[in-house]
Amino acid sequence: MADSRRIVDALVRARRARRGGLATGAALGGLALIGSLAFRALRGSAPPETGGPDFTNVDEDEARLMLRAMVAATTADGLVDAAERKRLDAAVAEAGLDADGRAWLDRELESPADLDEIADRVAGPDAAARIYAAARLAIDPDTIQERQFLKMLAEALDLPADATAQVERDIAA
Repeated sequence: MADSRRIVDALVRARRARRGGLATGAALGGLALIGSLAFRALRGSAPPETGGPDFTNVDEDEARLMLRAMVAATTADGLVDAAERKRLDAAVAEAGLDADGRAWLDRELESPADLDEIADRVAGPDAAARIYAAARLAIDPDTIQERQFLKMLAEALDLPADATAQVERDIAA
């Protein structure tokens, strides 16, 4: 399958193209935006402009887990609407997903990962915050099911309520 990092990055860029606030204004790639949101959520301040962590340095396993969380969030309300499908298709095209990768994504859409499956693979609070931020960036939680999914994901990841609230504030800014 194509590099999961490229797909996550493309999905976040697709969101930035259609939304205002931090997601549009940040001059960051998708992985950097996710990392920056997570850093601020856990530490209460923005990362340093120089000498800070390289948020683009995400291993393939974590990027694949981000992607699985994003797909699970997208399907949380039981359907993938036209706008969500368009965003997925654009990200797939931009990432250069091969036939095997498309088949993997189709299987994920048909049978997304459950919360425990996602949470069990997360290695520490920083990764948990990145996974949550990626899932939150994947959707506009405009249904009860999507909001419930995000709440349950945060609980499964053991994220403090103030961290998830910070992600919400930053995305809405």
